[in-house]
Amino acid sequence: MSAPSRSLNATAATADRRSRLRSSADYLRTPAGHASVLGFLGAVMITFGGFGAGSVRKHDPLLEEMRLSWLRFGHGYALSMIIVWAGVLSMILAWVRLGRATIRGEVGLRALAWTVPLWTAPLLLAVPMFSRDAYSYLAQGALLRDGFDPYAVGPVVNPGILLDNVSNVWTTTTAPYGPISLLIGQGVTSITGDNVVAGTMLLRLAFLPGLGLMLWALPRLARQLGGQPTVAVWVAVLNPLVLIHLIGGVHNELLMVGLMVAGVTLALDRRHVLAIAVIAVGVAVKAMAGIALPFIVWIWIIHERQRAEAEGREPAAPLASFVRAAGTGVAVFVAIFTAASAVAGVGLGWLTALSGSAKIINWLSLPTIMAHVVTVGTGWFTGLRLTPVLEVTRSICALALMGLLLWIWWRFRKTERDAVLGILAALVAIVILSPAALPWYYSWPLAIAAGFAMSPRTLQVVVGLSTWLMLVFQPDGSIGLYTFFHVALATFAAVVAALSLRTVDPLRLRTVSDKSTEPAPVPLGSLRGPDPAEQLARTAADSRSSSL
Repeated sequence: MSAPSRSLNATAATADRRSRLRSSADYLRTPAGHASVLGFLGAVMITFGGFGAGSVRKHDPLLEEMRLSWLRFGHGYALSMIIVWAGVLSMILAWVRLGRATIRGEVGLRALAWTVPLWTAPLLLAVPMFSRDAYSYLAQGALLRDGFDPYAVGPVVNPGILLDNVSNVWTTTTAPYGPISLLIGQGVTSITGDNVVAGTMLLRLAFLPGLGLMLWALPRLARQLGGQPTVAVWVAVLNPLVLIHLIGGVHNELLMVGLMVAGVTLALDRRHVLAIAVIAVGVAVKAMAGIALPFIVWIWIIHERQRAEAEGREPAAPLASFVRAAGTGVAVFVAIFTAASAVAGVGLGWLTALSGSAKIINWLSLPTIMAHVVTVGTGWFTGLRLTPVLEVTRSICALALMGLLLWIWWRFRKTERDAVLGILAALVAIVILSPAALPWYYSWPLAIAAGFAMSPRTLQVVVGLSTWLMLVFQPDGSIGLYTFFHVALATFAAVVAALSLRTVDPLRLRTVSDKSTEPAPVPLGSLRGPDPAEQLARTAADSRSSSL
């Protein structure tokens, strides 16, 4: 390349950088830009307040050296809690404001993609927030590192600093995660040793590609399903429930959900083998990604039939087509999962360890709600205790779930959109009917739902539910669901957040209403495709009047 050409290219690159800087500066001066900055400040507050009120280590010499240990006691702890909750509410407020601008079409994908690292970066430096699972991941990884089988023994057999920080309920529990999750833990602890701080930071970085996969896949998924790409990113990536719990809380769901959504997107792009391979990797992180696989088979069959029709030939018999697609899918899945298990040196013990979730008891799941209703309503004269009743309600819901999943898989098989809607319905059913549920479990169906066009009312429900789930746990990971005052405040905040998506000042706190700033309702129903919630309702109604 000649010198003049290099000079012209350098000049063009410089001009492009200046143009992007000007665009970024212009964006920051808009209401949406102000919301992005507010979300960043909220994340900073969560990170700083977390040093005192988060899921901290039991003994932390680092804070003592920094002379910040006072944040964990007395007035310091109270101040830390105030800072954390102020940060959480700031992020929720910023998210809702950004949502109003996104729905009105005032924010593009580039601005949203720029906001994601802005809100994420501070959380990468936080202690584990709203959960102590990160310490379990490290302890399970150390088991594999030190020659133990995490599917056979719990962290209790490997005493040390890592074990000291694991929640008591999980010290004797075997690992319920796939071999890739264990390999990540092994790799992290091999690099950082028993350094909890460095291990936590490296775990976050190891799970972070899941966020990148969501940013890549969700706009494509939305275009394929008739949704709005910007709204999809706003709903499922910038959602405080996702960022604070999955990144701040250091959960492997982040990687699992990213792989699952990417796999579904690839399947709709007719790259079926690669889709199954990507989802298989997700299953090797956490089993729940496997829910998508049976529906990928339907998508593959639909595409084969469409291709045959386009080429003017007779489509294969339905059974033959099913056997070919399912057989290939099973072969790909088995090959990848077997390879991951062989590298980790483990078997299928994680399947039995999945029952460990039964130790979680809170009324986010229907079986627990049913058990509480029975024991509270009749306990005063029957003497029924929660544990035996919970065993019965969990068994009932498990049977109902198996039947419901089979029905969903068979019912949602006719079109690509149906198949993805089936994945969404199956994930919702699992979260509601499984023995236990935690707030971040709702990130599973949320990532799939974001691809569909949603009405303003449905978006308000999503905002309200996400806000409520974000607020019902304490920053140290303890459950706030059994404290009336806590639940009441969370419910109030959720209702206000939902209303704020459509109304700037739902509580009418302003003495003078500024009508010029009030956003007009946005007819999202004009986007391609029906609301998934409405379609699910119609499907259920249709099924009652027609046989399968």
